[in-house]
Amino acid sequence: MKTIQEREVFDDYELPDEVDFSHAVRGRFYQPKKVSTTIRLDDDILLFFKKRAKEEHVPYQALINQYLRNYVQHVVGSPTTAV
Repeated sequence: MKTIQEREVFDDYELPDEVDFSHAVRGRFYQPKKVSTTIRLDDDILLFFKKRAKEEHVPYQALINQYLRNYVQHVVGSPTTAV
């Protein structure tokens, strides 16, 4: 596929009418973007999350993110993107 004419064969953006999305999973390939940030936590809070993360065999940053996501869902009352 070196020329535009050769690629035009594959440039049909219309979905056929017979495509069945009834078993599709919304957001299946979505990867939430992680943002690097600095946050200052009290030492006892950080130790709690590090200890809990070690027990659950997950990174402590992921555990903090999970706790914050659950809090936001509780306060706002609507689901956010699943981890």
